Amino acid sequence: MSTATLHDWPVWQLGAHDLHQAYQEGRTNPVRALQAHLDRLETVQPIVNAMAWVDEPGARAAAKASAERWRRGQPLSALDGVPITVKDNIPVAGMPCRWGSRVYADHWPLRDESPVARLREAGAVVLGKTTVPEFTLLGHTDSPLTGLTRNPWNPSLTPGGSSGGAVAALAAGVGALAIGTDGGGSIRRPAGFTGLCGLKPGWGTVPRRDGLPDTLPEMEVVGPMGRRVLDLVHALEAMAGERPGAWRGPRHALAAPQRIAYWRHIAGRPIDPRVLAVCDAAAQQLRELGHTVVEADAPPEVDAFNQSAWPVISATGLAHALSDRPDAAAQMGPAMAALLARGQALRATDLATAQAQVRQLKAATQGLWATHDLLLTPTSAALPWPAADTHPAEIDGQPVDGRGHAVFTAFANATGLPALALPAGRTHGLPVGMQLVGRPGAEALLLALGLQWESTCGPCPAWPLWP
Repeated sequence: MSTATLHDWPVWQLGAHDLHQAYQEGRTNPVRALQAHLDRLETVQPIVNAMAWVDEPGARAAAKASAERWRRGQPLSALDGVPITVKDNIPVAGMPCRWGSRVYADHWPLRDESPVARLREAGAVVLGKTTVPEFTLLGHTDSPLTGLTRNPWNPSLTPGGSSGGAVAALAAGVGALAIGTDGGGSIRRPAGFTGLCGLKPGWGTVPRRDGLPDTLPEMEVVGPMGRRVLDLVHALEAMAGERPGAWRGPRHALAAPQRIAYWRHIAGRPIDPRVLAVCDAAAQQLRELGHTVVEADAPPEVDAFNQSAWPVISATGLAHALSDRPDAAAQMGPAMAALLARGQALRATDLATAQAQVRQLKAATQGLWATHDLLLTPTSAALPWPAADTHPAEIDGQPVDGRGHAVFTAFANATGLPALALPAGRTHGLPVGMQLVGRPGAEALLLALGLQWESTCGPCPAWPLWP
């Protein structure tokens, strides 16, 4: 993306890094940029329903303060004045944090969750909260409070979940950066469905305090979604800033070709052949960049975790998070009420068995790094499906359950590994994402490879063709 091209782009199409450059060059300022995003929101919100709450007065005040810092030549960071959105399961002071549920309809946090606090300290302008499915435990985005969220590439389809509102807003031009959570693929799969990049940091890379109750212990992390990899770099620099030296971003090109294992399937579970064709082509492009990409079988522990441990961990996690709300079930949608009932019926031995499977999964994935530097997979086994459906009923002609599309992502959460979603290409007019997973502490390596991929293969696909 050349500077000359950027000069011709509407302000709402600029990512965080490009907007920072525009401020530096005096082509716009934070107040005008915010107005462009508010105007864009007015156009697209009736179509995609991506925002759960908009704090226009707060955003205007923050943009005005940022513009003054830029006028003095004293911006706080590369994100100063950049409009961002925050997923509605991350507390932001002064805004409701409703978790997509009537159970939390009246929840107004008094404090920012710590990653948001660090972003505000960096000068980011919080535009508002993005929609989520109830308790962020579904793979599509439909909430009893905010209704159905749609994919900007085709509004009849889902953007995925649970960061569906985050990616729908960003892909439609609302916010230059989106902040979300990922407990089983909730950043990476939606990013893949909407032509964006997204980072799930490794466990502990982005410290968290003052958040909602934990439904996925030691699995859910806060991470960014952006239009360019550099946007993710700037976001992580801000959010991981609590521990100086704990994370250092990519400052130069990759020092050496990488050894990449490629999982095309998980235990023979179905995958859409159109998705596989795009990811196979991306694997070949990585080879042409000089990397070694070798097809490999996923350890059987990955499938065992998906099939046996994940259902127990998610159900018991929800039951634990709502243990002090005995009337919660009566206020919930049918899917979450059923999940809550399952979680309440499970025994301690069921959870202990699931935790043992997580330990087995961690041991199995550790062996991967003896012969490989990174792992490549699709972000999802399916293309986006009809927006009102909770999941695709079948993939490649085979019936699947609610996690059939999600087989490639949750293992990275259970093992605490960092993972990066990148646009791999398009098929039938829809984006397809690929996932790169690294060993603990490999965020900088992942982002460096992402920058190389983007510089060679281009940033996210063209904008959706409306309106």
